[in-house]
Amino acid sequence: MGIKDQFQDKAKELAERAKASGKQDEVSERASQAVDQAKDKARDTFDEKFSK
Repeated sequence: MGIKDQFQDKAKELAERAKASGKQDEVSERASQAVDQAKDKARDTFDEKFSK
């Protein structure tokens, strides 16, 4: 295996890791938004029930 092949393999590996990392960040962001929405909904429901 030549040096060029080694560099190409390493570049492919790094590109795959970058893709995986990007997807993980996206999932984390979506989860964070879902948690925030759930908290807001719970707070609104509590406020509605408490004010009655």
